[in-house]
Amino acid sequence: MDIASLLGIISGISLIVSAIFIGGDIHNFINIPSMMIVGGGTAATTFLTFQFKDVYAAFKAAYFVFSKDKEEPNDAVATMIRLCYISRKQGLLELGKIKTKSGFLKKACGLISDGSPEHVIRAALSTEIESLKMRHYIVQDVFRKMGIYSPAFGMLGTLIGLVQMLSKLEEPSTIGPSMAVALLTTFYGSLLSTLFFLPVAGKLKSRTIMEVINLEIMLEGSISILENNNPITVYEKLSSFIPERSRQPMTSMNLRELP
Repeated sequence: MDIASLLGIISGISLIVSAIFIGGDIHNFINIPSMMIVGGGTAATTFLTFQFKDVYAAFKAAYFVFSKDKEEPNDAVATMIRLCYISRKQGLLELGKIKTKSGFLKKACGLISDGSPEHVIRAALSTEIESLKMRHYIVQDVFRKMGIYSPAFGMLGTLIGLVQMLSKLEEPSTIGPSMAVALLTTFYGSLLSTLFFLPVAGKLKSRTIMEVINLEIMLEGSISILENNNPITVYEKLSSFIPERSRQPMTSMNLRELP
């Protein structure tokens, strides 16, 4: 589980709820019509903008933000070094028999074992990486758009509340409560945007960057195995993708299992 994401959402909600309790009654911040305007309006415009499968994929990806730890580049480097040892001892053809959960790595091993030249391997794997970036961009864009739509519907709900309030000016006692209700929609829209939608979009973007780095490591590792399957040379080349202070020494890597 991603502790940072869980800690962020819990601390954010806790601080806001605590501030509400300290300042007054939490029931003053609950209004069903305002929730309907913000929640329903945001959902409607999101489905109008994107296909249902894209929205479903976005929320599925958001679940993984909280449930899965990020993949470490050091693990990807260790995987490629392990493949180096296999190819060096048993030959490149043995890589075609590798069993792994990673479709990208399986494809890379298949291309190497088939004797594909460097430019073919690089082109095929680069296309996979670019396709992944585009798919992930759509997923991130769902939450970015929701982060834009929710405050807009919050303002729309506030305008509706103000119109209703102005229509009852002959009753001064209702102006205060009506104004409070009108402002709640802006509160809901801003809350959803700043605490949920935009942070999730940012987290998904950071995960995409990390995943792309891992795939680039596998790509360059595959080319290195094809050109020169010396594990030390491959390690020195691939470790350049990782900040120096975060690099794991080759001697301490787990080279027994593939992902």
